[in-house]
Amino acid sequence: MRHLLNRSATWAKLVQLGRLGSNHCRGEARTQPLWWGSPLRISPKLLSTLDIDRCDLEFKANNTEHHTEQNGVDRLIIRRGRPFTVSLHLHQSFQPQPDMALTLTVRTGPLPSRESGTMATVNVGDAIDKSRWSGTVSAQTGQTLSLTVCSPADAPIGKYTLLMGQTKAVSLCEFVLLFNPWCRRDAVFMENEDERNEYVLSQDGVIFRGTPPRFKELPWTFGQFEPGVLDICLRILDENPKFIHDADQDCSARRNPVYVTRVLSAMINSSDDRGVLMGNWSGDYTGGVKPTFWTGSGDILRQWNENECNPVRFGQCWVFAAVVCAVSRALGIPCRVVTNYGSAHDTDSNLVIEYMFDENDEDIGDDSIWNFHVWIDSWMARPDLNEGFNGWQASDPTPQERSGGIYCCGPVPVSAIKDGELTVKYDAPFVYAEVNADVVTMVRLKDGRTVKLDGNTTEVGHHISTKAVGKDERHDITNLYKYPEGSEEERMVFEKAKHHNKLLKSGEEPGVHIKIKIAKSTMIGTDFDVIAVVRNNSPTPKTFLLMFYARVLHYNGRTGDSCGFTDVSALKIEPSQETSTPLKLEYSLYGPTITDERLIKLKVLLIESESRQFHKETKTIVLDSPKIFINIVGVPKVNQKLTADITLLNPLPVPMHECVFSIQGIHLTGGQNIVHKIGTVMPEKYATAKVEFVPSSPGRNKLVVAFNSDKLSNISGYETIVIKD
Repeated sequence: MRHLLNRSATWAKLVQLGRLGSNHCRGEARTQPLWWGSPLRISPKLLSTLDIDRCDLEFKANNTEHHTEQNGVDRLIIRRGRPFTVSLHLHQSFQPQPDMALTLTVRTGPLPSRESGTMATVNVGDAIDKSRWSGTVSAQTGQTLSLTVCSPADAPIGKYTLLMGQTKAVSLCEFVLLFNPWCRRDAVFMENEDERNEYVLSQDGVIFRGTPPRFKELPWTFGQFEPGVLDICLRILDENPKFIHDADQDCSARRNPVYVTRVLSAMINSSDDRGVLMGNWSGDYTGGVKPTFWTGSGDILRQWNENECNPVRFGQCWVFAAVVCAVSRALGIPCRVVTNYGSAHDTDSNLVIEYMFDENDEDIGDDSIWNFHVWIDSWMARPDLNEGFNGWQASDPTPQERSGGIYCCGPVPVSAIKDGELTVKYDAPFVYAEVNADVVTMVRLKDGRTVKLDGNTTEVGHHISTKAVGKDERHDITNLYKYPEGSEEERMVFEKAKHHNKLLKSGEEPGVHIKIKIAKSTMIGTDFDVIAVVRNNSPTPKTFLLMFYARVLHYNGRTGDSCGFTDVSALKIEPSQETSTPLKLEYSLYGPTITDERLIKLKVLLIESESRQFHKETKTIVLDSPKIFINIVGVPKVNQKLTADITLLNPLPVPMHECVFSIQGIHLTGGQNIVHKIGTVMPEKYATAKVEFVPSSPGRNKLVVAFNSDKLSNISGYETIVIKD
């Protein structure tokens, strides 16, 4: 927007009046200028017209409208995708001019840019456009001008500055922008009001520990709206290594709740960064406090902030989860704490917990089953995945295994865990094993042999619990994470999960895959095979109709005549197996219509017999050309005759007529194109030529030779010759 400043009142006077500059926003406890401030454009026409007395940010009305009033009403905290209003009080009545333009700029991050979406121009128009940053004059009464501004529902969250001005920017206000579960266009939108109240606005909760059926309830204060907590949460984002490495890219990525949740999963533990909590399971808590000491997230966050981001000592799983829950709710991501009883820690990622003992009954294995383990579910859409994976996403801030090189876990769709879709991002195999691994007990004998004693498929992952909506009761959500133990569905999912896990370890993707393999030699004129390789990376046998085509291709992408076809009507492939189907490309079929570019397009079409699902793969090949051999005879000196012996083998099964070599080289052939006609060359015979030329200048030069005939054209070669003076 272009702003409302009276140039007749100089900048010095404005600052002296205390109306603009370092303390111009009424009701705002202003500290030092923030590095994420940004300039706004002011036209000279506007500067000479507007004379601002003060800027009213309507804290109470805006924060209440944006469900942030629990943060207080002494600063502007808004949610994306929803308009907010600021009122400009002028020294005199506002008289709009026909050519007057109001333009604002919003900025976030230390290096704001329009390309990354961390800076945007707000053109004040007739109406709000919710697809982008926009604004409008919502009211004008006497000496008051009210501006309504709205962010898009995918704007990066964080601290912003709203400015006016062009060459000399004036900050109107600073505000905090959060995720918005009340906005349908926001990725964290949650339909149910009671659930929003529970998972976003509730500052109290219950965490379940103990052991079934004697569940132990731990009351917990999340305190996401306590004074100072929101700023600490934003500081956590700024302390993450991705921000330090590339601040603008990190700030831009904060538009995505998947990204933010993954950052929080890494930053709440301190294993490889300046994270909030240090874990300790040793029983020795010297230098800190027992994890059981904590009853709220606010104290932990404040201690971390006051100690210059040194980790708070100590935490265990429920403490890590409770702190992440508080930070997530503070930022506007719906979140709940989840307890899994009989939680597996699968160290070798084989979906089996292997209790290993020696003959003295000493535990010598690495796998374990925790009596209980606590993590969080966050609610969001997953546009980065296929359909069906929106909703609750599990993430685990307790440092157990590395993911992407750092200690974090998730978010992974809970629905993907239930259905054994282990190739879905992020860390699905680890979370799946936590709730659904099989268990075997083994003994390692002195002679090195391993003996299996027994097995269990129901020990892991039961009574998965979270606090009920609106009540301090346990809500069992096991059915969201897995099918009933021992059911046919649960066993089928486990087998699918094992299959997907095997693919992940081998670097393969699930599903049906087609590759087209080409013979080592595809010389023009010869017959050769191309191969369609079909692999069934699914857990069930599949039957297909396969059709394999070959067509001549022009350089402009237009396909010509068919030059090969094969089909298989009932191609059956077992799980994790592949089959090959050859297609012979014969010169008698492709030769008559092949172009000088010698291109052939291959296409495989695969149709599943039961589902009628289609799979397709295409590949373009260039046929090999015969090589022109060039042998230079003589001493390469200026003004001394040289001879080029040139040969080319006819690879075709038919004679080539009207064969011609064309020879040219700068400073070699006197600027002339020497043409040497040969005539007819029979199959498997050589086209030969002897060409004499006299170099005219010293240096490195190329002798270029081209060959053309009625059947084979567009073939060239060269020889580099260093001519001495």
